[in-house]
Amino acid sequence: MVEVTDSTQDDIAEAITSSRAQSGDVIVANYQRSGRGRLQRTFLAAPDTALTFSLYLTPHREKSQWSFLPLLAGVAVAQSLNEDSSSEKVTLKWPNDLMINEKKVGGIISQAIGDGVAIGIGINISMTEEELPVEGATSLALHNFLQVNRNQILSSLLNTFEEIFKRWDQGISLRSHYSDLSSTIGSLIKAELPDGSAISGRALEISEGGELVLDNGKHISVGDIIHLR
Repeated sequence: MVEVTDSTQDDIAEAITSSRAQSGDVIVANYQRSGRGRLQRTFLAAPDTALTFSLYLTPHREKSQWSFLPLLAGVAVAQSLNEDSSSEKVTLKWPNDLMINEKKVGGIISQAIGDGVAIGIGINISMTEEELPVEGATSLALHNFLQVNRNQILSSLLNTFEEIFKRWDQGISLRSHYSDLSSTIGSLIKAELPDGSAISGRALEISEGGELVLDNGKHISVGDIIHLR
C-alpha cells in the first residue's frame, strides 16, 4: 500500500521492467494523482473514496489469449462484489467497464509487459454524488452495498481472482461466466471504433481472446460500446 502515487499501473510497470516484480504482486494506492483508464483516459477519485490497485500475472496460456485477462478480472470483481449486495448487482459492459444500472462504478485496464500482464482496477467505493468524477458514474455506497471497507473488498476480490485465474490458466474456458455477468451480451449495441467508424448489431458472445462477436459476424477487439436497448 502506498499513500499517494501518480498511477499504480505506472508503478507496477516500472517494477516489472526493473525485474522487481513477481507474478501475483499487487500495488495499492490510497490516492492516485494521475490514474490511467482505458484508451489514455484518466481515472480520478478523491482520497479514501476509491479502491485503486494494479497486479501482475504471468500466464501459462498462449499470449494470443492474454487479452481475455481484463475480462477475467471483471468477472472476479463482479462476482466478489455481488456477494455483498442485497439487491442491485454489478454487471460487465464490454470491454472493461463495471456497471450498476448502466452507471459506471469502476473500470479495468491491462497491458502486456515482459513475461506477463499488468492489470489495473479502479472501483468507486464510498463517493457521494458530489464526489463522482464524471456524469454517468456511481459508487457502491450510493447503491447501498453492504461492504464498503476497501481492505476487505480488496482481500475478497484478490482471493476470488486467484481462484478464477488458476482455472483459466489451466485451459478452462470461462466465457460463460463472463456472459452470465455481462450487460452487453444479448444487447443491441453500437461499437465506436478508434478509426472513427461504427458497427451496430446484437452482441452474441465473447471469443476466447476476449473479442466481442456480433450477430453479423463482426469481431470487435477494441472500441466504445453503446447499448441501444
